[in-house]
Amino acid sequence: MHTPWDHRYAQRTQRMGSSAIRELLKLTEKPDIISFGGGLPAPEVFPVEEFHAACERVLKDHGAQALQYSTTEGYQPLREQIARHTSRYHIKINPENVLLTSGSQQALDLLGKIFINPGDHILVEEPTYLGALQAWSAYGAEYVPVPADKCGMNTDYLEEALRAGPKFIYVLPNFQNPTGVTLSLERRQKLVELADRYGVPIVEDDPYGQLRYEGEHLPAVVTLDDQFRNNKGARYHGNVIYLSTFSKILSPGLRLGWVVAPEEVIRKLVQAKQGADLHTATFNQLVAYEVSRGGFLDQHIKVIRDVYKERLSVMLSAMDRFFPAEVDWTQPSGGLFLWGIMPEYLNSENVLRDALEKKVAFVPGESFFPRGGGQNTMRINFSNATPEKIQQGISRLGEVLLEKIRQKETA
Repeated sequence: MHTPWDHRYAQRTQRMGSSAIRELLKLTEKPDIISFGGGLPAPEVFPVEEFHAACERVLKDHGAQALQYSTTEGYQPLREQIARHTSRYHIKINPENVLLTSGSQQALDLLGKIFINPGDHILVEEPTYLGALQAWSAYGAEYVPVPADKCGMNTDYLEEALRAGPKFIYVLPNFQNPTGVTLSLERRQKLVELADRYGVPIVEDDPYGQLRYEGEHLPAVVTLDDQFRNNKGARYHGNVIYLSTFSKILSPGLRLGWVVAPEEVIRKLVQAKQGADLHTATFNQLVAYEVSRGGFLDQHIKVIRDVYKERLSVMLSAMDRFFPAEVDWTQPSGGLFLWGIMPEYLNSENVLRDALEKKVAFVPGESFFPRGGGQNTMRINFSNATPEKIQQGISRLGEVLLEKIRQKETA
């Protein structure tokens, strides 16, 4: 249906689409639906009392500042805190290398705004994070996908993809959204070496890095790049732009993320952000600083890990019990998601329709493939539902999958 507005929209809106996840969340707001759809943290782990106390302190001690406009770069003490935290990765950065954003989703949009011209190629894992595709498609990006397996982006295919001359490489190395897999150390090192050889920057998106439930932490790509360059100077000038967020370790409602990048990149991002929202909410930044300082955040992350580790274990056990043998899935060591792979003759959109009738939901995988495909895949979140709901939901989903496979066998 055409409206009087259709001819007024900018051409870039033709490349915009609604997020399948955001649309699905509308369907799953009903309390009787067990949703494995969104990447929602468990509300039970939100530090509500600490936020309450922090809000009172901020308003009592810094009320006029918290309610006022602020600098685009962000609240200086919080930038200093992030710089100190990042130094744990053994790279030398200062607050001038840090920009606070309205969630890391805004960081992705700002990167698109300053780097992407229509037709530019972006090298991505396949599948990859839907939010990045949604942000960059509006700027006219084209995608060069590199297949991924249980060890992350398959770097055996990376050099051929780099010959397409991408503007940058986008990678989620830890417990990737949507698959939950982690990029191996060997592949991280090869990624850094090949990116340097071809002169292509890396955007490292790391919202889940601190949510590891088993195994050893792997060095960040930004750390390996710094080591590769043998950067002994006081000023960070590496090949990696690093993104992270408070959404998964404190609260998504804060809408507070950050970028670590060379100072010249930060300056350009600041200019882009000024045109977008002037600055991230001052009050939110001061509250986040108050809540997270004094070692609280490190202790709180341990609580989150314990809760999510149990939920992941319950889900994997339930899938072993209730899912048919024809269905496979990833075995994450952290993060919020795992990835289901059904027989190729099943379409996850059709499976979802039947699943919703049984009051259970997931995200069909096709949206995470920049060039299409993945119709037989699904993203399943384990962080939001309680262990009891996980057992019920996986049991219901298993019934749907069994029925779909039987229908195919008897057709």
